[in-house]
Amino acid sequence: MAGRAPERKASARAARADCFAVVAARFNEPISKKLADGAVGVLERGGVSSARIEVHWVPGSFELPQAALTLAGTGRYAGIVCVGVVIRGETPHFEFVAGEAARGLSSVALSTGVPVTFGVITSLTEAQAWERAGGVVGHRGEEAAHAALEMAAWKRGLEARGPARRSSRRRA
Repeated sequence: MAGRAPERKASARAARADCFAVVAARFNEPISKKLADGAVGVLERGGVSSARIEVHWVPGSFELPQAALTLAGTGRYAGIVCVGVVIRGETPHFEFVAGEAARGLSSVALSTGVPVTFGVITSLTEAQAWERAGGVVGHRGEEAAHAALEMAAWKRGLEARGPARRSSRRRA
């Protein structure tokens, strides 16, 4: 399914001390650079100072989960935005790289509790990838950064309420 991400109800803002990481895959670097730049721009407009945004480059999308896991393990980041581009070729390599990147990033988020977002374009052609990097179909880097801001704010709000209290009423 193609199209833009759903409209956000409200623009999430970062807490003053929040740090974010953007991890970008160098494979298809011109497109990945546009995704990374878009992610950084959204984070800055969301209240994150440029000094609190780190951009890390890895060889390809397959390496994004390992980098995200290492960064999440430091405990320094309110969110990690991962961007890359996987374009279908003539071999099944596309399915392996795209599937493992998605699975790996999801695993990092679930195992560490750090919001890790998926801004990896998977397309059939380079032209389709450009359309998803600020063209007519949206900007996956910006969308992933918005998701990271929103999830970090959601998590911060949940943690601010403290531990869940058990109800004194018994359920039958």
